[in-house]
Amino acid sequence: MPSTTRGSQKARDTLDFLRGRISSGEWPVGDLIPKEPELVELIGVGRSTVREAVRSLAAFGMLETVPGVGTFVRSRTPVSSILSEFLADHDLEEVLVYRRSLEIEAAQHAAVHRTEEQLAELRAAHQRVHEAIADDAAPDSLDTCNRSTAPDSFHRLVVEASGSKLLLDLYLGVMSVLEGASTEGRVILGTTLETMHRDHGAVLDAIAARDVRDAAHSMALHVDRDLGLRTDMLDFNGQTERATSLIDAGYDPDQLEA
Repeated sequence: MPSTTRGSQKARDTLDFLRGRISSGEWPVGDLIPKEPELVELIGVGRSTVREAVRSLAAFGMLETVPGVGTFVRSRTPVSSILSEFLADHDLEEVLVYRRSLEIEAAQHAAVHRTEEQLAELRAAHQRVHEAIADDAAPDSLDTCNRSTAPDSFHRLVVEASGSKLLLDLYLGVMSVLEGASTEGRVILGTTLETMHRDHGAVLDAIAARDVRDAAHSMALHVDRDLGLRTDMLDFNGQTERATSLIDAGYDPDQLEA
């Protein structure tokens, strides 16, 4: 077999190795992957082969190399990264509508396919927020819906409980766009933390009871009021729940008057 063929096969094997660790979650999104010397020893290939595989996955948006720090996992699959780039060119209101559809579908499937272990994880996530609210924790530390890609967040756990990897990939891509817009102040939490927590509880109860209709209904009610565009919020009277959540977040109450 010619050396070029062997090299090509080594490159494909290395790429498959790295992609497998990322897609399986063994190397979670946000974590550093092993350093180059470790990968060389682990896979049994040369440095140039490892570098080429890392560059390929970086081009797909799955990895990102930070000089002097290391290489981070940025997306579990190419789908999430590509979708994020695609949606970034679309109107945020349309992205919110698309996110609503995904969340409702995920809740319905979770009511059917969730395991007891996944149900326990959902309950634990819900309890953490309950305790954080009781302790008057800072909003940034809570499981709010504009920070829903964290591995232990309630919404992400619902999507994972659906049993659909495609739904999870689409969800992560959508939420990456919305989280970016949230950081820029264009998308904001449109309800109080207490109402958000009650909504999560209703979704959790429906999933626990394997009630597909109630899961869809509860999630629909929730996503209709949890995230919104900041420009839309300015049209609400200062006594509304959405306005209250904005005031709590530090916005000027005079800006919220109709």
